[in-house]
Amino acid sequence: MDEVLIEVSRGSLIESRHTGSVAVMNDRGQTVFSWGDTKRAVYPRSAVKAIQALALVESGAADHFAYSNEDLAMACASHSGEAAHAERAAAILARLGLSAAALECGAHWPMGEIASRTMARSNLEPSALHNNCSGKHCGFLALAVHRGYAPAGYVKADHPVQVEVRRALEEMVGVSLGAEICGTDGCSIPTYAMPLDQVAIAFARFGTGHGLSPERGRACERIRKACAVAPQMVAGTGRFCTDVMRLFGERVFVKTGAEGVFCGAFPDRGLGFALKIDDGATRASETAAAALIASFVTMSDDEAGEFERFRRPRQRNWRGIETGGIRPGRAFEQALSAVPHPKAG
Repeated sequence: MDEVLIEVSRGSLIESRHTGSVAVMNDRGQTVFSWGDTKRAVYPRSAVKAIQALALVESGAADHFAYSNEDLAMACASHSGEAAHAERAAAILARLGLSAAALECGAHWPMGEIASRTMARSNLEPSALHNNCSGKHCGFLALAVHRGYAPAGYVKADHPVQVEVRRALEEMVGVSLGAEICGTDGCSIPTYAMPLDQVAIAFARFGTGHGLSPERGRACERIRKACAVAPQMVAGTGRFCTDVMRLFGERVFVKTGAEGVFCGAFPDRGLGFALKIDDGATRASETAAAALIASFVTMSDDEAGEFERFRRPRQRNWRGIETGGIRPGRAFEQALSAVPHPKAG
């Protein structure tokens, strides 16, 4: 099978092609759609932050530290480092009795261009609060403080915090996660390679609670609802995850990860998906995720109209002249169309 997922056009020609793999699974572990090698293990990176946040909720730490929907959405975030994100991370840490110095994620300039320019104009330097993973790390620290663990070194694989996080991942994904498949993520925590189809099953169950304990099902629902209520905290202004979840609410959960990974859940349909773009391109992972949403989510005419910009992003040059676009490859789109799915109406 041709594994080209996404094509990028310029004028009348295809200028670039992105290959990759896609798995759409139901909450009973059955394959609904697959493309490419869905058994291969990939690092899901930030796409599994919502699953990593389960320990925060199930331990009681989120309740103990009065986590709001915005706080919990931040725990799942790869945020843009806007002022609202940095301020919320600082506020969470204050409730823990900690400061930004406790964060072990490192500092980088905000992912959001406007946020970076605003800081630069004010001669401000970024801190760990602006790291796109600061909300997740605040959650790790909340778990540590609540459990009575020493906060220092919470990013290490053998720290009790990461042991709890790994256990939740193993239970949700259904595979053992050992040192032989462990790498180090950009924010310094362990990241484990997992088969795409198993990750998709995990997100299907994350969306419905099927096959999970009542406690875990409630934790998944709480996290999903928080992200639907506060999508701005999950990503930021003009970001795919924020805009898509704002459009569809609880009907769609999506989360991007570095190096061309995207995961999500369609709770109403009992489906989850996981995809990986081989060359790590975000433009391709977003367009592939949009193709899945268009295929498996029922939309009103208004929703379909607003969503079109994600399905067929347009390419423009520095003068605003349209030069081409990004779209699903023909074979990929034909394969998706062969799967029964709801139509816009």
